[in-house]
Amino acid sequence: MNTVLLVGGIAAGAATLGTACSAAIANVFFKKVIPRQDGVKVDLNEMADGAKWQEYMKVIQPNKEYMLSLPSERITIKSTDGLTLCGDYYPAETPSDNVVICFHGYTSGRMSSCSFAAYMHKLGFDCLLVDNRAHGDSEGEYIGFGILDRKDCISWIECINQKFENKKNILLYGVSMGASTVVMAASDSSLPENVKAIISDCAFTSPYDVFCHVLKRDYKLPTFPIMDINDIMCRKKAGYSFKEYSTLTAVKKTDRPILFIHGEKDTFVPLWMTHKNYEECVSPKELLIVENAAHGASYYENPELYQSKVKDFLDKYFL
Repeated sequence: MNTVLLVGGIAAGAATLGTACSAAIANVFFKKVIPRQDGVKVDLNEMADGAKWQEYMKVIQPNKEYMLSLPSERITIKSTDGLTLCGDYYPAETPSDNVVICFHGYTSGRMSSCSFAAYMHKLGFDCLLVDNRAHGDSEGEYIGFGILDRKDCISWIECINQKFENKKNILLYGVSMGASTVVMAASDSSLPENVKAIISDCAFTSPYDVFCHVLKRDYKLPTFPIMDINDIMCRKKAGYSFKEYSTLTAVKKTDRPILFIHGEKDTFVPLWMTHKNYEECVSPKELLIVENAAHGASYYENPELYQSKVKDFLDKYFL
């Protein structure tokens, strides 16, 4: 009897220690990932090695200079929860009915879309490059990971429709977290009719899915119970759940054409997520997998292919 009690006590102690350790790991993970990360920059190693990155800069730098040379207007909106969100609006050289709204990835900023925006501007589009909540010049204590940002996306669209009544066609574009944002927004019941199409570059299916992937890949840690504890923390502090919504839910409910793009060698947001999004999508859809491209690097790896696919997509579903 005493032996049974002793073994039971040891087991209970081990279980308590395990829970405490999991809670501590979850707390570290939350603090590292969810609050505003102004001191953190995009890890270029996720996109390519050093040699490739030097080549990518040959694409990025002239496009950034092009965008910065254009006249622009700072636009601000209020999110549904009271945050001031900021973006820069670049009108086309001649009056246009077409506008693209660009959403960037995690710990990045509005100018990370400069290469795509430069291409779209040269096609005659007005371009709105926004800072997501808790990024850049936009307010916010906690990053939304698409869950909160999808509502901000609708607010940006409404702003464009109120400010520029002649905009007949809106294109939504996003990379990584921005891609998940625009895909999740695609199923919103209040999505305006003049949103004609969506381009999603390396979207994750949900924050929960991508965090589980990172825990396993980078830290060799089990997702349970760490992610469950983390989810409770996020609901309490940031006001949303990692499982609250997903792109897989959205693509089953939208009628807007979507071009899905992903880098073949993406190890941060695994390729299967875009394949799954594409398979589950019930609306008109296109798929582009870019060989030798890592996370968020598809445009830089093969800009000619990227532009050609985008132009073909727009010719079919947008223009």
